[in-house]
Amino acid sequence: MIFKVQFTTTWSDFDPNAHMRHTAYNNYAAEVRSRFFAHHGFSLSEFANQNIGPILFEENTRFFREILVGQDITATLELIGASNKFERFKFNHQIIKSDGVVAAEIKIYGAWIDLTKRKLTVPPQEMIAIFNGMEKSKNFELIKLKNEK
Repeated sequence: MIFKVQFTTTWSDFDPNAHMRHTAYNNYAAEVRSRFFAHHGFSLSEFANQNIGPILFEENTRFFREILVGQDITATLELIGASNKFERFKFNHQIIKSDGVVAAEIKIYGAWIDLTKRKLTVPPQEMIAIFNGMEKSKNFELIKLKNEK
């Protein structure tokens, strides 16, 4: 099941031409990721308690349709790739207009960082359980790490 959150856009999401700012799309994708983990018991404060945080290596956004001021949108999250221990992950997000038309697609590739050591790390067991419970996309990619055969 794809995780979804509905939002109503706000005036601060738009530029003087009444176009949604390109960064606003990415902000909604980040918000749906945050809400997904919180929904599964891993809130922002739990990230701090576990001394872990997400980092992004890549963020690719494709724009398809215009969103207007005040329109309702739905942001989705789908797992499209992960390494064996979920040290690395790939998510696909869609920003969907209220009429069901996909306005943008955001693909991210990220990892987890130990906030003290400032080094990449394996996520805690609670987070691994969240990932194990996620439905994988039909095009799911197993991410091989350099030290794996």
